[in-house]
Amino acid sequence: MNTPVPDPDAVPDPDAVPDAAPNPDFTPAERARGRALRRAQLPWALGGRLAGLALTLVLGLTPAGAALVTATRRWFGGSRTAEVLAGGSALVLLGQALQLPFGAGVRAVRARYGLVTQGWAGWAMDAVRSLALTLLLVLPLVLGLFAFTAWSPRHWWFPAAGAAALLTVALSFLHPLLIEPVFNRFSPMPAGELRTALLALAERDGVRVRDVLVADASRRTTALNAYVSGLGATRRIVAYDTLLSAAEPREVELVVAHELGHVKHRDVPVGTALGAVGAAVAVVVLGLLADWHPLLSAAGADDAADPRALPLLAALAALIGALSGPVQCAVSRRIEARADRHALELTGDVEQFTAMQRRLAVVNVSDVDPPRVLELLFATHPSATRRIAAARAWQAERERTASTSADGPATEPRTTPG
Repeated sequence: MNTPVPDPDAVPDPDAVPDAAPNPDFTPAERARGRALRRAQLPWALGGRLAGLALTLVLGLTPAGAALVTATRRWFGGSRTAEVLAGGSALVLLGQALQLPFGAGVRAVRARYGLVTQGWAGWAMDAVRSLALTLLLVLPLVLGLFAFTAWSPRHWWFPAAGAAALLTVALSFLHPLLIEPVFNRFSPMPAGELRTALLALAERDGVRVRDVLVADASRRTTALNAYVSGLGATRRIVAYDTLLSAAEPREVELVVAHELGHVKHRDVPVGTALGAVGAAVAVVVLGLLADWHPLLSAAGADDAADPRALPLLAALAALIGALSGPVQCAVSRRIEARADRHALELTGDVEQFTAMQRRLAVVNVSDVDPPRVLELLFATHPSATRRIAAARAWQAERERTASTSADGPATEPRTTPG
């Protein structure tokens, strides 16, 4: 007979999984500690987002941005290229400077909760690295953008959309090679039982990885994490040294099994492809909006080829990003829930999965049941209570399937001749 089996490829809806109440996995003190951290750092984190968006909109939707570009043009000479470089540099510098106090506020709060191991000097050096990296990425980008607008002030968005898609793909491939090493040092995991187990787990899952690396995250934080990064020949399992020192080996395996789920379902290439399409669509929308005369007039620019339009383009891009954020978060939560299910299918170990989720939440001082509106707007992962509830629902589904299979008839019923 045909018996129903759980669909391993089904995409669970993490937002449909109810919280366990009362929840036996976290003590009242642990829940209160995570809630207190969230409340303490939210004004800084949310304030930074809102302040950055507000600054970008003010500069882009008023003549202030055009005046800034004109005033800083002499930094690089007086040419059009100089004006583009000056405008791009000024916007980056102002944006980074505005974020400094908010970033410092978040760091100070997290330090009070024991999540920061890095001193202020190290934090400042990371800010300098971030600024340098942003300039290296943004300045060639704006030069290319205004090369397109010079070609056609009205139809620049057509080739720019294709370029944005290609750039998204290139950055996805180059990120683990060029960007990750800027902030962390990576070393091969020493030979031993854990490394062998992780490689065996990947092999059993049919995922080829080049190596297992350890990131020196403890220089900055006590938080726990692991991930699989890279595409093709650059793919590697990366574990924080904090995870290796704080978690049980089986818990590390469960974290990696979750990350292998992303590889198995091709989340990185699919996400890259979707990101490329999204970038192209965003450029098209940007081009159509930037051709609207009232916006150009408000920004003090003649057309999209005018370097003084750079703040307007930045403001429109920021607004598109902010409006699409909740949708991206919802998609991310579903992807993470599917990776959780993959880890359970791969290991069948609900008990250790629950232990792993509990350890991650407690050590990272997570709010295990945040307010629903914050989860919907900003959360890229389901809350810990939802993930644990989903794991137990998966186990119950598997047990029901096994019970149905065991209770069914051993042979097909005979048909009585008529």
